Amino acid sequence: MGITTHVLDTARGKPAAGVPVALEVRVQDGWQNVGRGMTDADGRLRTLTDGHEVRNATYAITFETDAYFTAQAQSGFYPVVRIEFRVTEAGAHHHVPLLLSPFGFSTYRGS
Repeated sequence: MGITTHVLDTARGKPAAGVPVALEVRVQDGWQNVGRGMTDADGRLRTLTDGHEVRNATYAITFETDAYFTAQAQSGFYPVVRIEFRVTEAGAHHHVPLLLSPFGFSTYRGS
């Protein structure tokens, strides 16, 4: 089922469209890029793992939040948000949402 994400701008109370996102998997000597994309009008990105078979490993999603805040004519404190997480059920859907504001963020394992 793959790895998906959703970004909500909690300061505006709306989805965060146009956030560049990268997905990496941990390999022996570092990190390997396995997917890239941009959040859609609903703040979602469902295609991060297209062409990549998710396996039990440590993954990282990097959100380029500076690009989003610049497009909103705002200044954010965190230019990048990186979330590392562990997949232990390779066949399960892993949804990693980001709740974002100019001066804070939060995440959790979604459904």
